[in-house]
Amino acid sequence: MLHALMNLLSSCFRPFGRHSEDRVDSVNGNGFGGKEGLLWFRDLGKYGSGDFSMAVVQANQVLEDQSQIESGPFGTFVGVYDGHGGPDAARYVCDHLFPHFQAIAAETQGVVTRETIERAFRLTEEGFTAQVSELWSTRPQIATVGSCCLVGVISRQTLFVANLGDSRVVLGKKVGNTGGTAAIQLSKEHNANFEEIRQELKELHPHDPQIVILKHGVWRVKGIIQVSRSIGDLYMKNAQYNREPINGKFRLPEPMNMPILTANPSIIVHPLHPNDSFLIFASDGLWEHLSNEKAVDIVQNHPRVGIAKRLVKAALQEAARKREMRYADLQKIDKMVRRHFHDDITVIVLFLNHDLISRGTVQDPPLSIRCALQH
Repeated sequence: MLHALMNLLSSCFRPFGRHSEDRVDSVNGNGFGGKEGLLWFRDLGKYGSGDFSMAVVQANQVLEDQSQIESGPFGTFVGVYDGHGGPDAARYVCDHLFPHFQAIAAETQGVVTRETIERAFRLTEEGFTAQVSELWSTRPQIATVGSCCLVGVISRQTLFVANLGDSRVVLGKKVGNTGGTAAIQLSKEHNANFEEIRQELKELHPHDPQIVILKHGVWRVKGIIQVSRSIGDLYMKNAQYNREPINGKFRLPEPMNMPILTANPSIIVHPLHPNDSFLIFASDGLWEHLSNEKAVDIVQNHPRVGIAKRLVKAALQEAARKREMRYADLQKIDKMVRRHFHDDITVIVLFLNHDLISRGTVQDPPLSIRCALQH
């Protein structure tokens, strides 16, 4: 029983790359990872600019969320990848986006720019497109798989945030000497339920009156998908994949004259300020149940140890309350059935140590950790 549990945990929090065994040992010394039913977590660890906490809870039959933290000479890279239609795209992004980023940053001696991140996204999209092309004859439904993609990079006292889809990063910022902490959303969400996104789509597709359709109270792009940007979803980007044998619900009734979705991320550049206290990166499963302010309040008013797990549990408790059931009863529901109550949820909290940030401290040994459940 113990052996099986350890294998399970190692699949969730396994690092990758060279010297991976050394890296995971260095992390284990800083915190505790564990499992509670469908909830996996690492309570506290060290990264290049402070402490981190991470957690994920599964709802789908196969976990569609993936996430990672990488910290080394270049700074720190955080990724939250919320898949849809299956796990393939999120897993591909988790395997390839950071290596692309690292290789591109090396070309400029570690200097990170918007272009560094844009190129990494572009290469990842091209790579997944090539995979879909290779598998089209044997696994055509992979053309309907995609992933939202939220990335944060801390480099030289600057935070870069790049986003596709509707995951979100929220900054907890100290308000002067009041003792209060403000919640500041740093990412832009690409979801058709926002008027701004619907207007953006209409401007990009002026001759398509059906570019966004309201179905059962939810706005969807072409009446099919809520997000307007993603990695993958080739059936909405290339006409050669929007045809049989993919499922009829994904096929458009009219010819596709241009890509409907895009993999071009929105990027913000935020110079880090001493009042910037912590960052909450999470898939939309968390934000469906917690407001920005509520999440920041929880982090501000509780110990760092286990804070990501606490956020996930707060969201699950709210999901249970909405269905007029007890949290304890929700915990007894198995994966797949759970999806009727909440989504897969991934949370990573980064606490910012500005002494380390200002000194440009290098993580040694490098940190490489990801949650990549295979079941």
